Amino acid sequence: MPTPTVPTMTAASTLQDSFEDLGTHLSQVTFCVVDLETTGGAESDAITEIGAVKVCGGEVVAEFQTLVNPRSHIPPLIAVLTGITNQMVADSPSLAQVLPAFLAFADNTVLVAHNAPFDTGFLRRACTEHGYPAPRWPVLDTVTLARQILLRDEVPNCKLATLAAHFRASTTPNHRALADARATVDVLHGLMERVGNLGVHTIEDLHEFSRRVSPQRRAKRTWAADLPERPGVYLFIAEQQDTRHILYVGTSKNIRRRVRSYFTASETRPRMDEMVRVATGVEAITCETPLQAEVCELRLIGAHRPRYNRRSKFPERLQWIKITQEPFPRLSIVREVRDDEATYFGPFRRRQAAEDVVLAIYDGFPIRQCSQRLSRVARSQACALAGMGRCSSPCDGSISIDAYAELVEQVRATLSEDIRPAVRAMRTRLHRLIEQQRFEEAATIRRRLETLTQTGLRFHRVRSLAACPEIVAARRDGADWQIHVIRYGRLAGAACATPHEVPQQVARATVATAETVAPPIGPLPAGGIEESERIAAWLEQPGVRLIDITGDWMWPLHAGLTHADLVRQALGAPEPTLEPV
Repeated sequence: MPTPTVPTMTAASTLQDSFEDLGTHLSQVTFCVVDLETTGGAESDAITEIGAVKVCGGEVVAEFQTLVNPRSHIPPLIAVLTGITNQMVADSPSLAQVLPAFLAFADNTVLVAHNAPFDTGFLRRACTEHGYPAPRWPVLDTVTLARQILLRDEVPNCKLATLAAHFRASTTPNHRALADARATVDVLHGLMERVGNLGVHTIEDLHEFSRRVSPQRRAKRTWAADLPERPGVYLFIAEQQDTRHILYVGTSKNIRRRVRSYFTASETRPRMDEMVRVATGVEAITCETPLQAEVCELRLIGAHRPRYNRRSKFPERLQWIKITQEPFPRLSIVREVRDDEATYFGPFRRRQAAEDVVLAIYDGFPIRQCSQRLSRVARSQACALAGMGRCSSPCDGSISIDAYAELVEQVRATLSEDIRPAVRAMRTRLHRLIEQQRFEEAATIRRRLETLTQTGLRFHRVRSLAACPEIVAARRDGADWQIHVIRYGRLAGAACATPHEVPQQVARATVATAETVAPPIGPLPAGGIEESERIAAWLEQPGVRLIDITGDWMWPLHAGLTHADLVRQALGAPEPTLEPV
């Protein structure tokens, strides 16, 4: 595969922010600071007063205030608290009359409120009830901002009255909508002054600050400025004492957009927050296709094992089931495939899954379970499993060498060709457990069968690619064609044919420059297991066309069963017949 270009952005870079990076300066933003008075705090309560102040650049642009007839009784406690009585609102307009005027007043502004979820909840519910589309204002909550900005020894709490007194607001809040909105304006300006020296100069910065994104993390967003908007791989790195450490490897269809998201509130993973603090720069590797980017990511993770990547770091930690080569073969769980002569089945990411499949085979076939080597001539005493009918007992001569070899061939065929004998062999035991109402044991048998089935599908999916010397395939992506060359289950080449190019010519050029791949051992692909699974997933997509193929890319007919097939086989139902078309 051709070596891609690697643009780099580090902490020492001195690039100037673009307008997109800068965002909208706070002095250019129009805020609509709103406060509502209601008949109470429940969802069924109604609005009794709306007050709003529109400000821009620190100056008041307009104000909005009106009482609203709630069409319901105002409780005495609320009347005492707000000073709004039933008589005051009797001749006031209804919410249906007031709402259009307020929506027009607040249009194209950033909505600000103290405890914003309360006010915006009432407004959204009112829009729904009166047939208006749900408003899409950007919303700022001064309570959230205050909790982020002010220290506990500065203010005992974040109530509006407390904050208004702290910032010496010109209006004292008194539970009337317009007065409270005016007080909230002064609180908002006071909070904005506090964060100005922290690098918060735009509305985007203020939103991120309210979401607990540190200024240091936001400042690193300039690292994404020079990254390409193409598919590929990005690497967070840390330079420490002339040593370069790769902290994290990721992939994306748009590298620049994805890297920018790490410096915003959309990234909520604690490990990623720690990783961004440690990192000193970002590197990008552009790729021709998304599949090439996925494969490149897997290879980089396997090679460098970055500390902040969780998956794909240890591809060697896989388990295989092996049919041993000895006079009386047995099943063994091993960590690697070493030769072409033995039969292997897998791989398994967890040893428990491998043990489940081994036990599923033991449930269906009386193959020996002991681990000592047995002689063709010498005899030894049989174990308890022989007396229970769970072992054919080759140790004491109860089964001949030829009969045992035939039994082993049945096991080998089940693992490598046709899974149905294992299911049929377990049917009697499963029925007996169900009849005896031993449902927990029956569930265990079913789990083993499902593990066997799923692993069988995975095994043949990977082995079929590993056995195929070359596949050249293409798939349309918009106006372009994604072209891949796969050799023995490894991505050897990738290209993208534009509408001005002939896909066949691009494919021939890609084949000519593709990586040379040696045949692998046994069922192993030349690339990693996960790489082969990603390639198989791409090849199995609708619309993929085979341009050329060397060898056979095929699965056995009964390599695995669907869940419905599994249930039908376990219950002994007849298999569906195929009718000629």
